[in-house]
Amino acid sequence: MAGVNFFETALRRQALVEVPGAEGAGVVAETGEGVHGFAPGDRVAWLTNSHGSYAEQIVLPADGVVPVPDAVDDETAAALLVQGLSAHHFATVSHPVRPGDVALVHAAAGGVGMLLTQIVKARGGTVIGLVSRPEKVGSAADAGADHVLVSTGDAFVEPVRELTGGEGVHVVFDGAGATTFAASLRVLRTHGTMVFYGPLIGDVPTIAMNDIPRSTRLTYPVTEDHVRTPEELRARTAELFALVERGELIVRIGGRYPLAEAAKAHADIESRTTTGKLLLFP
Repeated sequence: MAGVNFFETALRRQALVEVPGAEGAGVVAETGEGVHGFAPGDRVAWLTNSHGSYAEQIVLPADGVVPVPDAVDDETAAALLVQGLSAHHFATVSHPVRPGDVALVHAAAGGVGMLLTQIVKARGGTVIGLVSRPEKVGSAADAGADHVLVSTGDAFVEPVRELTGGEGVHVVFDGAGATTFAASLRVLRTHGTMVFYGPLIGDVPTIAMNDIPRSTRLTYPVTEDHVRTPEELRARTAELFALVERGELIVRIGGRYPLAEAAKAHADIESRTTTGKLLLFP
């Protein structure tokens, strides 16, 4: 099975790949010459830059494949790598969340947002979650957000300032593009961190260095920098799987589609009405 990610809709529109799909989970059918550590019948998950996971079978380099623990189910494994590694990168490296930190999470009912919320909470932080529709409030709250605001554009600025006593948040995780970028900077406290991601989701903002307010830090995290080697990939995914096994990270599946309905899955995720992770089943 394969996970569906919003950036794959942009890859489809721009015809950048023939078969989308950066992640998935399944059972090893065969191993190539020189492959060690995997055998036919093993349960595995994978991350691939060459895509192709929207398929019944896929040939992968062993360096992008990780074993799935017995305690982690197939759907969780298929749904976790792209968004889970992104969220893990954001909250452990881009801004290592510490107990007492207050984080603003955009799209808190989305796949990344729900995982990010849980990781921030597991590290002792407080989460203010933003959602675009009232019907998404429950999903963000279920993921552990301490406060959930329904907001579009820059409407969240004053409510966030009120919730933080005028101080602002320690970190903003914003993948919404240029429409919210300036407002996100406005709600950061002095020396706070702006974690901006997702250039294929919205227009890319521009900023002059001397426009960055209150000595805040601005970072653009890329998952490839988080998993530069096969060893790092296995270590990071092992940390995610351990959070799942401890019950501190729950992957919520928002939709299950036959592989033949991949177009419908893309239409649904582009509508911005989905919550959680969408999966394709061959």
